[in-house]
Amino acid sequence: MQEREDDLRALGLKIKQHEDKLKLLKNKITKFDDNFDMIKNRQSSTSSAPKISEGESSHPNTEADIDEQILLHHANSAAGILCQMKTRHEAQAFKMPMLEDVVGVVATLANVQNDHLSTLLSEYLGVETMLAIVCKTNFGVGVLEIHNEDGSINKGFGLHGLGAAIGSALHDRFLVISLESLRPYPGKFVLDDPQRQLNILNPRLPNGQCPPGFLGFAVNMIKIDASNLFCVTPSGYGLRETLFYNLFSRLQVYRTRTEMMKALPLIIDGAVSLDGGIIRSDGVFYLGNR
Repeated sequence: MQEREDDLRALGLKIKQHEDKLKLLKNKITKFDDNFDMIKNRQSSTSSAPKISEGESSHPNTEADIDEQILLHHANSAAGILCQMKTRHEAQAFKMPMLEDVVGVVATLANVQNDHLSTLLSEYLGVETMLAIVCKTNFGVGVLEIHNEDGSINKGFGLHGLGAAIGSALHDRFLVISLESLRPYPGKFVLDDPQRQLNILNPRLPNGQCPPGFLGFAVNMIKIDASNLFCVTPSGYGLRETLFYNLFSRLQVYRTRTEMMKALPLIIDGAVSLDGGIIRSDGVFYLGNR
């Protein structure tokens, strides 16, 4: 009798082991299907992206191009002053302690391969955020603007003083982001990915499949320079898991507005579609054309 119970117990253990292996295999198959669908959708969306104008490259947004646009339209902004220092006074900029902690302007710290998506994400963030200055530490933020004892701004120091010195007086408010104060992405990274994409779980329908038209998460669809992928913050984090995760969170990207609206129950942190749809995380919908 005891021998039979031992045999049954051993058989039950083997069945449990096989069930665990089967469950692991199903999870791997599901993950493979998700990755395959996302790659297929991304290839489709990228190949259909039109050029900006005849004879012009589909992806002209180099850092130099962006600097030029900032200088053209926002020369007297804080971002414009930094771009002037970088493009016209580079030698002096390297010697200025005030700028040692500055990583750059948000608009210049990443690029997007799809023109439609690039425009959409810029619109989603807004001009103020796109022109925000990014610093590594809170101390770096503090030296950009010095205040008098009465709380007024001392226009002879910081970016105000620098702007006045190069003929671009700074009058308006400007946004500065401290990487040190941002809460980084708490999860893991995609294994062996050179761009250190965040391993965020894809949205799933009740049948376990990704919703049709889902292309990925915005935070993973931007390309970041290799120098900004590691050890940008004092704690060793890169820009994707700090700056861009805080800007985009789990913002989803869809091929069309129709597909995005059908996936609405699965959208938590907002979504955009390549044909112009925008949904913010607080349930605010952008309607009409740009």
